[in-house]
Amino acid sequence: MAKTKLITVAEIEYVAHRMAKGFMEWDEPIPDFGTRFPNILESCLKQPFVTFGNKNLYVGLTGKGAILFYLMIKNHPFENGNKRIAITTLLYLLFKNGKWLELSNEALYTFARDIAKSSPKEKDKIIKQTERFIKAHLVFT
Repeated sequence: MAKTKLITVAEIEYVAHRMAKGFMEWDEPIPDFGTRFPNILESCLKQPFVTFGNKNLYVGLTGKGAILFYLMIKNHPFENGNKRIAITTLLYLLFKNGKWLELSNEALYTFARDIAKSSPKEKDKIIKQTERFIKAHLVFT
């Protein structure tokens, strides 16, 4: 199994944030990247790669993608547009690792919206559902 390539804050700024801003603003603008909340984005990007006892807490690309997607939505690293930026961040992570999601934009956004509405008490359940969702729609690039 290939090691999952991580993504950086700079990649989020220059790829994911710009993609969301350019293609997903709709009637609700996404603020400039510089208005993000300090350290929250960094925490979201580091969490998928955390280990305990030399073992990954989140296994494989789908496990890492699931926790990243969840945290980008629930931890609100941006003033606005968190679901949209989470979508482009997930897509970028997958693309960087030779994968993609095959489903409609509406289905992906609806899934993101459902995560946003979920109770924090259901975090583990939602992360597992997210991992299954990613696996169900994952394709090679």
